[in-house]
Amino acid sequence: MKPVQDRVTATKGINRRAFLSRSAMGGGLLLGFSLDTASAADAIDKPISAADTTGFKPNAFISISEQGVVTLVSKQPEIGQGIKTSLPMVIAEELEVDWKDVRVVQADLDPVYGRQSAGGSTSTPTNYDNFLRLGATARTMLIQAAAQTWAVPVAECIAANTAVHHLPSKRSLHYGKLVVKAAQLAVPSANAVKLKDPKNYKLLGSWVGGVDNLALVTGMPLFGIDVRLPGMLYAVFEKCPVFGAKVLGVNLDAIKALPGVRDAFIIEGTANLNGLMPGVAIVAESTWAAFSARRQLKVNWDEGQAVKVSWDSFVAQAKTLASQPGTTQLRKDGDPATAFATAVKTVQADYSYPFISHASIEPQNCTAWYRDGAFEIWAPTQNPAAGQNLVSSTLGVPNEKITVHMTRSGGGFGRRLSADYVVEAAAIAKRVNAPVKLTWSREDDLRHDHFRAGGFHHLRGALDKAGKLTAWHNHFITFANRVTRDGQSILQPGSGANLSGDEFPGRWVANCLLEQTAMECAIPMGPWRAPGSNVFAWVFHSFIDELAHAAGRDPLEFRLELLGNKDVVPGTGERDEPYNVARMRHVLTEVAQKADWGRKKFVRGQGQGIAFHFSHRGYIAEVAEVTVSKAGKLKVDRVVVVSDIGSQIVNLSGAENQVQGSVIDGLGTMMFAELDIQRGGIVQSNFTDYPMIGFPDAPARIDVHFLKTNQPVTGLGEPALPPLAPAVCNAIFAAIGKRVRQLPLSRVDLSWS
Repeated sequence: MKPVQDRVTATKGINRRAFLSRSAMGGGLLLGFSLDTASAADAIDKPISAADTTGFKPNAFISISEQGVVTLVSKQPEIGQGIKTSLPMVIAEELEVDWKDVRVVQADLDPVYGRQSAGGSTSTPTNYDNFLRLGATARTMLIQAAAQTWAVPVAECIAANTAVHHLPSKRSLHYGKLVVKAAQLAVPSANAVKLKDPKNYKLLGSWVGGVDNLALVTGMPLFGIDVRLPGMLYAVFEKCPVFGAKVLGVNLDAIKALPGVRDAFIIEGTANLNGLMPGVAIVAESTWAAFSARRQLKVNWDEGQAVKVSWDSFVAQAKTLASQPGTTQLRKDGDPATAFATAVKTVQADYSYPFISHASIEPQNCTAWYRDGAFEIWAPTQNPAAGQNLVSSTLGVPNEKITVHMTRSGGGFGRRLSADYVVEAAAIAKRVNAPVKLTWSREDDLRHDHFRAGGFHHLRGALDKAGKLTAWHNHFITFANRVTRDGQSILQPGSGANLSGDEFPGRWVANCLLEQTAMECAIPMGPWRAPGSNVFAWVFHSFIDELAHAAGRDPLEFRLELLGNKDVVPGTGERDEPYNVARMRHVLTEVAQKADWGRKKFVRGQGQGIAFHFSHRGYIAEVAEVTVSKAGKLKVDRVVVVSDIGSQIVNLSGAENQVQGSVIDGLGTMMFAELDIQRGGIVQSNFTDYPMIGFPDAPARIDVHFLKTNQPVTGLGEPALPPLAPAVCNAIFAAIGKRVRQLPLSRVDLSWS
């Protein structure tokens, strides 16, 4: 790997009003656009001059001072995916600035920025084109300013390295010398701005270190848990281990008398499992005092009906449901019953996986300050608007009176798309005449997560005499919560627990039946990295491997035949998302070539497995090579990843990091992650009984390859994770002949002789 070029910028917080004010007073060029995707073209034409900032509240992305400092605003939440570096790089490329001249500041939540969230690998694809236009427009204006200064044609001038150069005379003016004149120019229309030819990119596609790297390695305050405010108090919030339980009584007087405790009170909560849950708040002069007092709590809980829920009861219920038709038919093509009845060979298998936690390294936390009927909130959030909306609807404060500052998050993986911890902090702060920081313990984080749902898949596949797949049947038994919609009570599957009728191989098999049955549970669920795909890929591509071996065929050849010769397969379900088969065939054949598929010889106990998956707009194929000892110890020797995420890798350093992180995260989840449910609550409480992957279990080698294709640029935080588990499990079968149909792997005996 090439060395990473470290680039560290100042990241001291600055609010939007101060940012605009300083830009105006400093005589700099301030350029901004509203990037609401519904009206991006119109918004790009809206001029914003420095002189207008006092009474005008636009979206400001670019500021250049007379000293030549270029300030770029990062609008999206940074959760470790590198977006705080990569999106400003897009602007900087077209702006033709030297990266060393750039400072990046984190935006607060503001509707003028358009959508501000980190989830679904959407930040890059929804902003990329507009951010190119932002940089190109500012560059165009600076070139015009220089041409007017020199009284020369614009065509004789170019921009490079934070300066404009006049080619005939070889004169140059740094951007800082041009901002006053540029600020007086009209913003050109979007159609008048010429973008660079990508072949001339100098910054995009290179290795650039994260803008927060120095602050991270030196322990500077960046995260929500680092927030400190004058007069701040510290809070904890005790919730019952049983989901949805209410407080009947608690020893509040005894708690209030403890050293350092300022207050303690009951919060009634709401009926929403993903909202403000009932509990007991303790507010103290320090986190230590709050946590110490919490250990003295004696709460009498009304545990309700949820106390009867357990994982074993779900397993038994799923077994009964599997023998019945699904309650919802997601897809039916052809005549599956006849195809199975006339099949030369039928393969049947049951796959299951548990509930798991996000287990981000930074537990949930939030600082809130309620004063003069308004909230100011500091939160490590993936979706600040969701936090603002939940606080507003729960506590009766209008959105316009709720300011949300986004801090860096110590991991998210979908957990911080929810806002329960935000509304908890706000509810506590509303009772206290001071800023309050709420901190969850690790036990809180594991037991009160919004979990990735478990699931059960009952699969059948039919093969003809040529070894071709002729029929596919999947009865998916999933988990759901009861909600009220349009006045009716319905079961709504949790995030990532709802199968699409278009899910592969739903559009590829002539005789296909996809069914779903939802089991009601009282467990809060939420999106987990690559929602749905993170388990569906393991189930479907493991079973496809079973079918290939049952047919006596090479697993790669079997997959390519199944994909077929059409370049694009149109969508047929609610999402109506087309599937670019040509792109998938390309990554599949490329990964096979780079991994020497079919050309390497393995001894017993060693093997190679292959898998692919399309999710979050990315086409990814992976090959895993493993060694399984006779005692059943797994070692992943190598993972080869080929990705097609479009025409441009924004930051190669960040992209490689995301792929490598996806592989390691997917492997650790496959090997260890499991939550047991007893008496309506989570049994596990910390990393002692919810182990994470360590260095000895990580792959010895991860080979990352990107295909540059003539396709729109997309994100990479999620699509490389789903193919990992099936590739590894298929390699295990190749090595020792045992199928992995239950996760985590720690429950499977891999020993052999």
